[in-house]
Amino acid sequence: MCRIIAIANQKGGVGKTTTCVNLGIGLARAGEKVLLVEADAQGSMAVSLGIQEPDELDVTLVNIMEKIINDEDVEPGEGIIHHEEGIDFIPANIELAGLETSLVNVMCREQVLRLYLDGIKDGYDYILIDCMPSLGMITINALVAADSVLIPVEAAYLPVKGLQQLIKTIGKVHRRLNPRLSILGILLTKVDRRTNFAKDISEQIREVYGNNIHIFENCIPMSVRAAETTAEGKSIYLHDPKGIVAEEYRHLTGEVLADEK
Repeated sequence: MCRIIAIANQKGGVGKTTTCVNLGIGLARAGEKVLLVEADAQGSMAVSLGIQEPDELDVTLVNIMEKIINDEDVEPGEGIIHHEEGIDFIPANIELAGLETSLVNVMCREQVLRLYLDGIKDGYDYILIDCMPSLGMITINALVAADSVLIPVEAAYLPVKGLQQLIKTIGKVHRRLNPRLSILGILLTKVDRRTNFAKDISEQIREVYGNNIHIFENCIPMSVRAAETTAEGKSIYLHDPKGIVAEEYRHLTGEVLADEK
């Protein structure tokens, strides 16, 4: 059975896209059939997977969602790109920002992405949705379509402070729109292990949320290598396979697989 995981946080720069790409490719390396969906108008995931100019693509998530809105048929495989590291992905670009505005007047506007993914999910073991840094209508669509949410949180004061708002939004979606939605866990990212501050933030998150929400055992360290992968158009497993970031993403992949069993 396919599991749909939204990777969400309204704070930007916390590692959502990096986590989506490397967790997705990690799952594919473990033998799973994986689709990544970019629900972010910035197009960062497309760039991370080798698409240099996502704004020039003929078919993106916007075109597919517009067909769903207009009750038009989506062709099998339409808009889906295969990556050399064994995953499929649906890119997005700046046009997604315009679609978010127009969704306000659409019937069942929160359900559009779910309707599309329900039609293709039988072909995959995992679908990961890279959400934009907001709690707008596209992110709500992702939460309605998902079975669970993985929350990357940078080990710093402001990203942690905004975490409560996201958790409340997830709770509202669970109660009103998607009763199967749960929180898969909180993943600490950009952790500078040399500082006591990062350790204090990590301990604070575990103390405040650890009793009710799973906190992933492994955390993603601060690393220039991880940032370089975007320019390379490949995962950390190819860019720096023996590095600590690749090792931590391998551990995260194992935790996600174990959690789903």
